[in-house]
Amino acid sequence: MHDVNADSPRASDSQGPTQSGAGVLLGRLAVPAGILAAVVGAVAYVGAVDPNEPGHYPACPLLQYTGLYCPGCGGLRSAHAVVHGDLLAALQDNALAVAGYALFAVLWTFWVIRSVRGRPVRLDLSPLQLWTAGALLLVFTVVRNLPFGGWLHP
Repeated sequence: MHDVNADSPRASDSQGPTQSGAGVLLGRLAVPAGILAAVVGAVAYVGAVDPNEPGHYPACPLLQYTGLYCPGCGGLRSAHAVVHGDLLAALQDNALAVAGYALFAVLWTFWVIRSVRGRPVRLDLSPLQLWTAGALLLVFTVVRNLPFGGWLHP
Protein backbone atom coordinates (compact mmCIF):
# COMPACT_ATOMS: atom_id res chain seq x y z
CA MET A 1 0.00 0.00 0.00
CA HIS A 2 1.17 3.51 -0.83
CA ASP A 3 1.67 5.98 2.08
CA VAL A 4 0.23 9.33 1.02
CA ASN A 5 1.83 11.34 3.84
CA ALA A 6 5.39 10.27 2.98
CA ASP A 7 5.16 11.64 -0.57
CA SER A 8 3.13 14.68 0.32
CA PRO A 9 4.85 17.98 -0.55
CA ARG A 10 3.46 19.49 2.63
CA ALA A 11 5.13 16.93 4.89
CA SER A 12 8.54 17.40 3.29
CA ASP A 13 8.19 21.19 3.14
CA SER A 14 7.32 21.55 6.82
CA GLN A 15 10.17 19.37 8.07
CA GLY A 16 12.96 19.90 5.53
CA PRO A 17 13.43 23.68 5.49
CA THR A 18 13.08 23.97 9.27
CA GLN A 19 15.85 21.46 9.89
CA SER A 20 18.12 22.78 7.18
CA GLY A 21 17.30 26.38 8.17
CA ALA A 22 18.36 25.69 11.76
CA GLY A 23 21.50 23.99 10.50
CA VAL A 24 22.33 26.94 8.28
CA LEU A 25 21.76 29.37 11.15
CA LEU A 26 23.97 27.33 13.47
CA GLY A 27 26.63 27.25 10.77
CA ARG A 28 26.49 31.01 10.39
CA LEU A 29 26.82 31.52 14.14
CA ALA A 30 29.57 28.95 14.71
CA VAL A 31 32.52 31.29 14.18
CA PRO A 32 31.13 34.24 16.18
CA ALA A 33 30.18 31.85 18.98
CA GLY A 34 33.65 30.30 18.93
CA ILE A 35 35.31 33.71 19.09
CA LEU A 36 33.04 34.74 21.96
CA ALA A 37 33.80 31.51 23.83
CA ALA A 38 37.54 32.10 23.47
CA VAL A 39 37.27 35.72 24.64
CA VAL A 40 35.00 34.82 27.57
CA GLY A 41 37.41 32.06 28.58
CA ALA A 42 40.41 34.41 28.46
CA VAL A 43 38.61 37.16 30.36
CA ALA A 44 37.35 34.66 32.94
CA TYR A 45 40.93 33.47 33.48
CA VAL A 46 42.16 37.05 33.94
CA GLY A 47 39.24 37.66 36.30
CA ALA A 48 40.20 34.63 38.38
CA VAL A 49 44.00 35.09 38.36
CA ASP A 50 44.80 38.58 39.66
CA PRO A 51 47.39 40.37 37.48
CA ASN A 52 48.07 42.77 40.36
CA GLU A 53 49.95 39.99 42.18
CA PRO A 54 53.49 39.48 40.86
CA GLY A 55 54.44 36.23 39.19
CA HIS A 56 51.15 35.34 37.52
CA TYR A 57 51.84 36.91 34.12
CA PRO A 58 55.03 37.81 32.25
CA ALA A 59 56.19 41.41 32.45
CA CYS A 60 55.84 43.73 29.47
CA PRO A 61 59.22 43.54 27.69
CA LEU A 62 59.10 47.22 26.67
CA LEU A 63 58.46 48.31 30.24
CA GLN A 64 61.00 45.86 31.65
CA TYR A 65 63.87 46.90 29.35
CA THR A 66 63.14 50.58 28.68
CA GLY A 67 60.85 51.75 31.48
CA LEU A 68 58.32 52.96 28.89
CA TYR A 69 54.66 52.03 28.97
CA CYS A 70 53.31 50.47 25.77
CA PRO A 71 49.65 50.99 24.75
CA GLY A 72 48.80 47.60 26.25
CA CYS A 73 50.43 48.11 29.65
CA GLY A 74 47.76 47.76 32.30
CA GLY A 75 45.39 45.94 29.95
CA LEU A 76 45.26 42.78 32.05
CA ARG A 77 44.67 44.77 35.23
CA SER A 78 42.00 46.69 33.37
CA ALA A 79 40.27 43.48 32.25
CA HIS A 80 40.48 42.13 35.82
CA ALA A 81 38.83 45.30 37.13
CA VAL A 82 36.08 45.12 34.48
CA VAL A 83 35.32 41.50 35.42
CA HIS A 84 34.98 42.58 39.06
CA GLY A 85 32.75 45.53 38.14
CA ASP A 86 35.25 48.29 39.02
CA LEU A 87 35.01 50.51 35.95
CA LEU A 88 36.92 53.39 37.53
CA ALA A 89 39.91 51.17 38.31
CA ALA A 90 39.70 49.71 34.79
CA LEU A 91 39.84 53.19 33.28
CA GLN A 92 42.78 54.11 35.50
CA ASP A 93 44.69 50.96 34.52
CA ASN A 94 44.21 51.39 30.77
CA ALA A 95 41.47 53.62 29.39
CA LEU A 96 42.25 52.62 25.81
CA ALA A 97 41.77 48.95 26.68
CA VAL A 98 38.33 49.69 28.15
CA ALA A 99 37.41 51.44 24.90
CA GLY A 100 38.69 48.35 23.07
CA TYR A 101 36.47 46.05 25.16
CA ALA A 102 33.44 48.20 24.30
CA LEU A 103 34.42 48.28 20.62
CA PHE A 104 34.76 44.49 20.59
CA ALA A 105 31.27 44.12 22.09
CA VAL A 106 29.73 46.42 19.49
CA LEU A 107 31.53 44.80 16.54
CA TRP A 108 30.73 41.27 17.78
CA THR A 109 27.04 42.16 18.13
CA PHE A 110 27.04 43.68 14.63
CA TRP A 111 28.71 40.48 13.34
CA VAL A 112 26.07 38.22 14.94
CA ILE A 113 23.16 40.28 13.62
CA ARG A 114 24.61 40.27 10.10
CA SER A 115 25.29 36.52 10.33
CA VAL A 116 21.74 35.74 11.45
CA ARG A 117 20.40 37.72 8.51
CA GLY A 118 22.71 35.88 6.12
CA ARG A 119 24.60 38.99 5.10
CA PRO A 120 28.36 39.09 4.75
CA VAL A 121 30.36 40.94 7.34
CA ARG A 122 32.91 43.36 6.00
CA LEU A 123 34.97 45.82 7.92
CA ASP A 124 36.26 48.09 5.20
CA LEU A 125 38.35 50.76 6.87
CA SER A 126 39.64 53.61 4.79
CA PRO A 127 43.30 54.60 4.95
CA LEU A 128 42.25 57.72 6.87
CA GLN A 129 40.53 55.60 9.52
CA LEU A 130 43.55 53.31 9.83
CA TRP A 131 45.94 56.26 10.13
CA THR A 132 43.64 57.84 12.71
CA ALA A 133 43.64 54.65 14.80
CA GLY A 134 47.43 54.45 14.53
CA ALA A 135 47.79 58.10 15.50
CA LEU A 136 45.50 57.57 18.49
CA LEU A 137 47.65 54.66 19.69
CA LEU A 138 50.80 56.70 19.19
CA VAL A 139 49.47 59.77 21.02
CA PHE A 140 48.18 57.60 23.87
CA THR A 141 51.58 55.90 24.16
CA VAL A 142 53.57 59.14 24.06
CA VAL A 143 51.30 61.03 26.48
CA ARG A 144 51.28 58.22 29.06
CA ASN A 145 55.10 58.27 29.07
CA LEU A 146 55.46 62.05 29.53
CA PRO A 147 55.54 63.63 33.00
CA PHE A 148 52.13 65.29 32.61
CA GLY A 149 50.62 61.96 31.44
CA GLY A 150 51.10 60.27 34.79
CA TRP A 151 47.34 59.91 35.13
CA LEU A 152 47.51 57.41 32.23
CA HIS A 153 50.06 55.16 33.98
CA PRO A 154 48.74 51.75 34.94
